[in-house]
Amino acid sequence: MLVSFLENGVEKAGYLSNTGVTALTAINEGLPITMLELVNSGRLDEAARMAKAYEGPAAPVDSVRLLPPLPRPGKIVCFGLNYVDHATESGFEKPDYPSLFLRSSTSLTAPGGTLTRPRASDKLDYEGELVAVIGRRGRHISMEEAADFVCAYSCFNDGSVRDFQLRTTQWTVGKNFDGTGGFGPGLVPASELPRLARGLKLQTRVNGALMQSANTDDMIFPVAEAVAIVSQAMTLEPGDILVLGTPSGVGQSRNPPVFLEHGDVVEVEIEQVGLLRNTVVDEEVQDSLREVA
Repeated sequence: MLVSFLENGVEKAGYLSNTGVTALTAINEGLPITMLELVNSGRLDEAARMAKAYEGPAAPVDSVRLLPPLPRPGKIVCFGLNYVDHATESGFEKPDYPSLFLRSSTSLTAPGGTLTRPRASDKLDYEGELVAVIGRRGRHISMEEAADFVCAYSCFNDGSVRDFQLRTTQWTVGKNFDGTGGFGPGLVPASELPRLARGLKLQTRVNGALMQSANTDDMIFPVAEAVAIVSQAMTLEPGDILVLGTPSGVGQSRNPPVFLEHGDVVEVEIEQVGLLRNTVVDEEVQDSLREVA
C-alpha cells in the first residue's frame, strides 16, 4: 500500500511491502515526492502499479517513521451516526440526513503511533471507520458520478473524548483533541477494491478483544451518497477525506462503559484496506517523554 513517512526529516510518499518501505521517487524519479502531490497529480494508480513491480531495496519498517497517509488533509469531513445500530445504541433514530462535523489535522495520529488520552478527561473512546480520499475537484457531484471522485481508501479511529463531545449539541471539541484520530496505515487505490468499497468487513479490537464488527454495506449513507451530500455544500478537492462513521459497539454504549486506558492497543481492520494499530498513551506520559528528549 501507499504510505507517507519521514526520511531524514523529509516527508515522502512511499510503498509499504513485506520487505519494508521505499520512497516512490526511488522507484521512479518522475513520481511526486509527497502523498498530497501524488493525489493532486492523478497518478495514484500509476504509482501503485510501479511500486508493485519494483524489486529494489527497501528500508525496514522499524527504521522509518510512518505518518498519517495524508498528514495535512485539506478537509476532514466526518459522518456521525452512519450505521443504524450505532444510532440506536446512542439513543437516536435513523437519521434522514447525516450528522456532519470537521476534524483538524492536529487531531490526527500516525499508524503505529500513540492515541493521546488527554489530561482533561478519562473518557477516550474508539470508533473504527472507513476513509474515502477525494482525488478530483468537484461540486454538486451526483451519486452516479461519485466513484470517479474517490481515488483511495484507508482506515480511521475516530477517537472521541465523550464527556467533552456531549457537553453541547456540537461535537467539535470532543472530536478534535490532539492525537486522538488514528489514520492509516496507508492508502489503497479505489481501483483495487470493490466499487465504492462495498461489502467490506470492518472490525475494531481493543487488546485483542473484538469490540465492533460490521460491513460497509451497513452504512446509512454509503460512499456515493456521502460524496453527493457533502458536495452539495462545499467544493471537494484532491486530498480531502471523508470519514464515514462507525458501527455499534463503542465503549460509551456498553454496560458498564469501556473507555480506553493508558497502554491499551486499539486495532481497526477493514477487509482489503488494511490494519491500523495504535497504543493509548496518557498525555502526561507523552509530555514527560518530550521533556527527557
